[in-house]
Amino acid sequence: MDQVVVQPFYDADTGSFSYVAHDASREAAVIDPLLDFSVPAARVGTRSADALVAYAREQALTVRWILETHAHADHLSAGGYLHDVLGARLAIGRGIVDVQRRFKQLFGLDDFVADGGQFDRLLDDGDVLPLGSTAIRVLATPGHTDDSVTYLIGDAAFIGDTLFAPDGGSARCDFPGGNSAKLYASIQRIYGLPPETRLFLCHDYPPATRTAQAETSIAAQRGGNTHVRDGVVEGDFVAMRNSRDATLAPPRLLLPAVQVNIRGGRLPDPDANGIAYLRLPVNQIGVQK
Repeated sequence: MDQVVVQPFYDADTGSFSYVAHDASREAAVIDPLLDFSVPAARVGTRSADALVAYAREQALTVRWILETHAHADHLSAGGYLHDVLGARLAIGRGIVDVQRRFKQLFGLDDFVADGGQFDRLLDDGDVLPLGSTAIRVLATPGHTDDSVTYLIGDAAFIGDTLFAPDGGSARCDFPGGNSAKLYASIQRIYGLPPETRLFLCHDYPPATRTAQAETSIAAQRGGNTHVRDGVVEGDFVAMRNSRDATLAPPRLLLPAVQVNIRGGRLPDPDANGIAYLRLPVNQIGVQK
């Protein structure tokens, strides 16, 4: 199994990791890039995305792919921005079409075309993307969302929100299209990867006793994940996950993030006055507790 170089970038505001991964050929993929977003002023920035660009240029990398593990609900994607800056192709799981259809209805986006055409490549389980002297293998890992996929690049697996660090457990499944039984099956697929596989997380929300953790291992997850370690059966996991999800508040950036991310990381087109607007569906998300 080829070892690839993986450089993580952590955004403390959203608890999110983005990555640049490359092999000896110096061809690279960017995974889960994000835009900076100020909620009070509704201002979008590219500082975090520009750090990925600077790293790629400093390392003389040629970025071939921008890979989304799913349409995130907790940060805005920089996929569209990096597509334009780097000339790389933007890819996501084919389940994005179902995600788009659901949120098109929620947000009343009559003119939005929900066919995945906002992305350069829609990916199916088992697809292989070229990357220098190695390749990117696609593993469908739904449950958190319809479009969730894991990317296998050499000895590295980018697992999106499927799992967090062992003390953080697993992804929520209460978004439209989420399914805790599917998530359990997806986690078992990840646990079945070669034991030397390095697992890279999309998020970490560390307790005060440790710093943010980008990388974990199959052994650490199977031995100590607080939600789904070895010995936890599907029924118990599903009951735990569904019960826990019923208590969770919506992510802070859910409404702006989803509207941007179903568009491939792009803002809505500006109105006639030159201003782009995001919509807020009133009394539609979550339940006041």
